Amino acid sequence: MNSVTPRSWMMVVVFVCPGFAQSPKSLETLVVDLGKETKMDLVQLPAGEFMMGSTQAEKDWATGIEGGAQPGTVRESYEGEAPRKVKVTKPFWMGRTEVTVGQFRRFVEETGCVTDAEKPGGHTQCFNPKWTSYRFRSSVIHPWDPMPGKSWRDPNFQFPLQDDFPVVCVSWTDAKAFTTWLNQQAAVKQNLPVDYEYRLPTEAEWEYACRGGRKDSTAYWWGDDLADGEGRFNISAVDFLPDRKQKWPLASAPWSDGFSFVAPVDHFGERGRNGFGIADMCGNVWEVVLDHFDPTGGHEELHTTKGNYRPVCKGGNYFDVPGNARCAVRLGLAGPNYSDSRDGFRVCLGPVIAAAERP
Repeated sequence: MNSVTPRSWMMVVVFVCPGFAQSPKSLETLVVDLGKETKMDLVQLPAGEFMMGSTQAEKDWATGIEGGAQPGTVRESYEGEAPRKVKVTKPFWMGRTEVTVGQFRRFVEETGCVTDAEKPGGHTQCFNPKWTSYRFRSSVIHPWDPMPGKSWRDPNFQFPLQDDFPVVCVSWTDAKAFTTWLNQQAAVKQNLPVDYEYRLPTEAEWEYACRGGRKDSTAYWWGDDLADGEGRFNISAVDFLPDRKQKWPLASAPWSDGFSFVAPVDHFGERGRNGFGIADMCGNVWEVVLDHFDPTGGHEELHTTKGNYRPVCKGGNYFDVPGNARCAVRLGLAGPNYSDSRDGFRVCLGPVIAAAERP
């Protein structure tokens, strides 16, 4: 993969005050110019503490009639036995939004990167438009199939791709390549904070950012009440699938969020931003993080392994029932080269992780 320095790379610092009661009084936003009128905002988060994981009451709700997650599986056990206090010891910056199609396109234009899905023999998991229902009485038919020839350029959404959609069908390896590119450009044109680097967030950083400054353990960043999520996030709701009069089956939010598939990033504006001013932390697309998946729960420090690496993904997606798009939800991907039209990523500017500790 070749790296080419953009002709116009700049970093501008402005100050914003997110409109939320628990927001810090002021947060720095780094506005990174990627060239060709493409920018990326990162919001500074202070060091702090939060409660990682979920209560038994939250798990019971998630698998109940309103949450709609499948009861009787081990999935909720991945969140740990009980919430535990976790510290984030240093401030860091988090992307205000998921990385967009337009931002990822700039990376590909500059580097010539070929994503895992586009490589010979590659494929990505996409919606099969021939799918009509699960048909539980006979045999379970899922809406997603591995598809050669599909990629971030064409995720098989059945509608035109937009630059402000979150990029999907990119792997953990592809996401790491994007952050490597950011570091290469910043090293040429800008002085990063001492001992800081662009990278994927750790799982602890991600969940801390998702909870938006809350000290208690709640299902969503605004609290426990699903009804308060109307106009805040994109999950399975009352929206028809493309070219049919059918919504996603199973449990759903009892309103229209306007999208059966992805929504443009930050579409919900101030109402969709949490206490740190970060958008779309629950729903829209799953977001991969640095950590290796530990089925017993998340870790305060980066958790990695020497083999069989399965990256953690967080936050749920546009297809998920309400119980599967909470702050504490976590799954492990099939591997570092796996990609899916429900998965994307978000950039972090955080303390450098030593080579011996990183995956």
